Amino acid sequence: MNTANTPKSNIIVPLFLLSGLLTIIGGCSTSEPRSEAVADPVVTESKVVAESVEAAPVPEPEKEIRVKASYPRQYTVKKDDTLWDISGLFLQDPWYWPEIWQDNSQIENPHLIYPGDILTLVYVNGRPKMLVNDAKHREIAANNSRVKKLSPTIRTSGLEASIPTIPGDAIRQFLTKPRVVTKEQLDAAPYIVGSQDDHLILGVGSRVYIRGELDKERVRYSVFRPGDEFRDPESNELLGYEAKYAGDVRITSYDDPTSADITYSEREILIGDRLLVEDRSKNENQYFPHVPDKEVNAEIISLYDALFGVAQYQIVVINKGERDGMEVGHVLATFTQGDTIRDNHDSRRSKTVKLPNERSGLIMIFKIFDRVSYALTMESMRVIHKNDKVQKPKF
Repeated sequence: MNTANTPKSNIIVPLFLLSGLLTIIGGCSTSEPRSEAVADPVVTESKVVAESVEAAPVPEPEKEIRVKASYPRQYTVKKDDTLWDISGLFLQDPWYWPEIWQDNSQIENPHLIYPGDILTLVYVNGRPKMLVNDAKHREIAANNSRVKKLSPTIRTSGLEASIPTIPGDAIRQFLTKPRVVTKEQLDAAPYIVGSQDDHLILGVGSRVYIRGELDKERVRYSVFRPGDEFRDPESNELLGYEAKYAGDVRITSYDDPTSADITYSEREILIGDRLLVEDRSKNENQYFPHVPDKEVNAEIISLYDALFGVAQYQIVVINKGERDGMEVGHVLATFTQGDTIRDNHDSRRSKTVKLPNERSGLIMIFKIFDRVSYALTMESMRVIHKNDKVQKPKF
């Protein structure tokens, strides 16, 4: 035996085995990589459950429908009624009428009821529900659905008009007439430069002359007078300029100056009044009063055509608009600000006390601009003033 080679043989064999072992381990690692951390099924299940709990939507709190203690046993709808007034007979919060009429097979649309309908408030499973004897307008519908053939055409009659949500006359003139514009829009608007007979105060039938850029595809324009500027009471930010509607004109010939005739005047039209295109936006026929989802901190910044204060069915302007999340139909509460007085009974004789704000009424937004909104006073417990606070109603 060659003892000199023995150590060499002993060394070669282990290295060969070690190399093969490393190759096998390396192949296993490459073909099936082992995760650094094996998921514990118990932990994973707990995590899924936790995520499910976090993702579950929070149910909205159930609305509290407060019924008046002295609500009528039955009420027959009259022609001049409004949904707001009728709901006010039964509910402390009149804007909740869809809540007591929803899921009612008798009413296809809770915002449509008709003169002659008989309303009865009952309780179902502890919650108030309105029953409607709608036989009258069903009979009208049946009668009017009978088609009479008048050769060669067919003529049908419509249903008797349903009662409105709010008094239409109270806001009809405000739906298209008030405008809130920027200074740039006012400066760029065409203006009345003179009249045919040199009159300073103009009315229907007067011929006027206009300068400025006009759209020659249009023949009718509305006349506006620059009004007050709207500013935020706290930040003093300029929110826009009120443009007060004065009347309408019809263009007779385009030139420089352009000739036009005044076709309607709501107030006197003056030299210098501005022209804006007619507002042909769709008006709301039915309003759906509802409380905002979020808190509102606003203020009345103008009383439309009023000096001291307003009452029910008069118009106010608030310093919040579309950019602030205001919507048509939002119902808001107004509060008269409490005075700051000196407490003469305080030992230091210098203590001042801020009296609490007192609720003065309810308003409903019916027309929205970017930074301001027009609202109708639905209820007035006392005179509503400029600078009254406006907030989401609290119960």
